[in-house]
Amino acid sequence: MKKFNDLTEFEAAEGTQLGPTEWLEITQERVDLFADATDDHQWIHVDPKRAADGPFGGTIAHGLLTLSLLPHFTHQLYSVDNVAMAINYGYNKVRFITPVRVGAHLRARAVISSVSRLDNAVQATLSTTVEIEGSEKPAAIAESIVRFIG
Repeated sequence: MKKFNDLTEFEAAEGTQLGPTEWLEITQERVDLFADATDDHQWIHVDPKRAADGPFGGTIAHGLLTLSLLPHFTHQLYSVDNVAMAINYGYNKVRFITPVRVGAHLRARAVISSVSRLDNAVQATLSTTVEIEGSEKPAAIAESIVRFIG
């Protein structure tokens, strides 16, 4: 994990590559809990028997589940000390490249693409790639915006 001591140090980190994180297994239990939380119970996610004969050969994680793991991965990629708070400001672009089968292992890498100073904050855009163990193509690529308030 890359540790930044303050906003000034983070502001100078534009272009820094972060990661990779530890691998995280995507379990059916996690997928089912996400389905319950979002009321998205499509069979390709929650019905292993039916999904075995489906287009992916088994159940797959929701794309939004993969996206929702970014905070988990971010905490392993970097931290900024001596700030009042960090705010997820949103996303410029998200693409789900490869379906994530239940049982797959994911990890993330990121690049601090841009950093700019605001009044009492620093805003950064990070380009994060979520990798699938053993796959040439990533699960997802997301361009996120975070604000650190001083």
